[in-house]
Amino acid sequence: MTDQSNPLLSVEHLKVSYPIRSSILLRKTGENVAVSDVNFELRAGETVGLVGESGSGKSTIARTVIGLVPAADGVIRFEGHDITKLSLRQMKDMRRDMQMIFQDPYASLNPRLTVRDIIAEGWRVHAGIVPRDRWTAEAKELMERVGLNPDYSDRYPHQFSGGQRQRIGIARTLALRPKIIICDEAVSALDVSVQAQVLNLLEDLQADLGLSYLFISHDLSVIEHICDRVLVLNKGVVVEEGTARQLFEHPQHPYTKALFSAIPVVRPWLEETS
Repeated sequence: MTDQSNPLLSVEHLKVSYPIRSSILLRKTGENVAVSDVNFELRAGETVGLVGESGSGKSTIARTVIGLVPAADGVIRFEGHDITKLSLRQMKDMRRDMQMIFQDPYASLNPRLTVRDIIAEGWRVHAGIVPRDRWTAEAKELMERVGLNPDYSDRYPHQFSGGQRQRIGIARTLALRPKIIICDEAVSALDVSVQAQVLNLLEDLQADLGLSYLFISHDLSVIEHICDRVLVLNKGVVVEEGTARQLFEHPQHPYTKALFSAIPVVRPWLEETS
């Protein structure tokens, strides 16, 4: 159930652009607009999906919201505060509340760290969340929470499967006790059966912890399954938005209709629950 009070995250008239530079002296000669006039809200306990073809601006929006890419214009409010105006120190504090699960579970984990140290890494950066003498015990509790054997906390990422590595990434994200988790193609690198397991885990965590998800995916079956509301992006512009049910049953915009009809939709999770 979602909170219908003030939004946790509010994006207003967001524009993101990248400079075009000349080959001589690298002077700026123009700009490539990746995202233009995007607006949406994310409430506590809600999942909002961003869907569109490659290059539509989905990941750019996600990375701008979390502060990895600067906004050229517009406002991003987290709990009522415009985070586009924050200093680097203030952004560091804000990132405790807003974390990201990355697409590639093979590239997003440090191969030289054990699972315990990967999970505890955020506690080194953000002091005071967990006492140091509790790091090992807390890391094992988080492993157990995401469905991993806590006895494997001394193992390294290469000793786990892709699905298990993504669970490690989820545990690392949960370590900072965030309010918003941005899932940037978080299950696209996994086998279909493993996707279903990870999606079910994300839903269970949301129900238990009241998390909000900004969910980016090109996979329409995933979007339909997990999202409450969906924004359809085309070349950096939102062409249609609505509840997942509305969009999948009655798409209105020609681009949405073409997108939905062109991509086969497979729903392994529906088979599991039937």
